[in-house]
Amino acid sequence: MKRKQKEKEALIRPTWDEYFMELAHVIRKRSTCMRRQIGAVLVKDKRILATGYNGAPSGLPHCHKAGCLRKQLNIPSGERHEICRGAHAEQNAIAQAALLGVSTRDSEIYITAQPCSVCAKILINAGVKRIMYEGDYPDPLAMQLLAQSSLKIERFKQSSKSKKGERK
Repeated sequence: MKRKQKEKEALIRPTWDEYFMELAHVIRKRSTCMRRQIGAVLVKDKRILATGYNGAPSGLPHCHKAGCLRKQLNIPSGERHEICRGAHAEQNAIAQAALLGVSTRDSEIYITAQPCSVCAKILINAGVKRIMYEGDYPDPLAMQLLAQSSLKIERFKQSSKSKKGERK
């Protein structure tokens, strides 16, 4: 009996939320934004539909080559999205799904930061049913819009069970 218990304890698997959030962290490493790297994973029925990270549109020069107007003008995070040459991780995940002809209806998205108000509107209209996010983003309108929608939004919290057996 003790041997089976030890074997069971040795096999500590992440929860689905932990698994997909960990993938979002890996995906954000592809970001080309000079200010903040964000990753997103769009999921349905525990299957990955699409991924996204923030950066310049496909085929256009990355921000480190073209420059960051928001940085040059010292614009705070969460303001003046329209002058940023990059698309947000959530926008890129939805665009990738559209490009591949994959429906986002009733999907979930895992994001390494709270969505902005532009992304919140896109996620609502794309039929996403749940957002799991980790970090903050200074955009109270986003949270207001999401609160008024039927979309479920949750802040990611790693389980204590998983923390105890954290993989090294």
